[in-house]
Amino acid sequence: MKSLFNTSNPFRLILLNAIIFMGYSSSGQQIKPAESGYAPANGINVYYEVYGKGEPIILLHGAFYTIQMNWGELIPELAKTRKVIAIEMQGHGHSPFSDRKMSISALASDVEKVMGYLKIDSADVAGYSMGGSVAYQFAVQSPKRLKKLIIISSTYKTDGWLPIVNTAFKDFKPELFDNTPLQTAYDAVAPDKTKWRSFLKQMFDFAKMPFNCGDSNIAKITSPVLIISGDNDGLNKIELMKTYQLLGGGVSDLSPAPKSHLAIVPSQGHVSLMMQTKTILNYLNDFLK
Repeated sequence: MKSLFNTSNPFRLILLNAIIFMGYSSSGQQIKPAESGYAPANGINVYYEVYGKGEPIILLHGAFYTIQMNWGELIPELAKTRKVIAIEMQGHGHSPFSDRKMSISALASDVEKVMGYLKIDSADVAGYSMGGSVAYQFAVQSPKRLKKLIIISSTYKTDGWLPIVNTAFKDFKPELFDNTPLQTAYDAVAPDKTKWRSFLKQMFDFAKMPFNCGDSNIAKITSPVLIISGDNDGLNKIELMKTYQLLGGGVSDLSPAPKSHLAIVPSQGHVSLMMQTKTILNYLNDFLK
């Protein structure tokens, strides 16, 4: 871990914040899932957990995170009124490592397969960071399966991030993450702990691969979309505003109110934004009612 923290790579700060977030997410209230298991999806097995009863909402975590690390604070609140389905994507958490090449479109297709396995015709979908990119792609690929879309600190294209974010994984090596809290979290639930470095290499390769769901495809999304961003979360705010305009937002009060919403949370970065449980919950409850 010492070798990682001594690097000058900007991802060091993100990792340090993530470690703080891990401690935060594990210290709050936790509830046991009513159901959990594995769903077959496009040649891999995807782990899921189900909480509560009501209209379904699917939660998609960020890169390197598990369900509890990302959503542990929000699940108990959402489960009071909703059926919460939380998914751990390929190689993350309880989901086994697979040699299948990772892509936004493959991960989005996995979400639909999990829905089919659980007999869920349509649902609201919320995604954070990497999970938000997958959620955008899901909206493009499977529009009939989507009710409302919540995007937290994420974008539908590589250029939606600031340049410093897109170069954060340059020259990173898996061994730099050995003996970090991220590895501890991985070892706690991974079906095969020996896949740790293979998983990291796969994720680094995935992070370097440009992606773009397409401006025209985003403009065709008919479901209401809520975008939540920190003012310092690494997103290019000019591109974020363009995204909001593609979704019908950015109008004046002289025009009909758009069905999609944009929330910029002040004084928040990429990781700290997810620690604002009450703020995010208030936005979600307002949007989903």
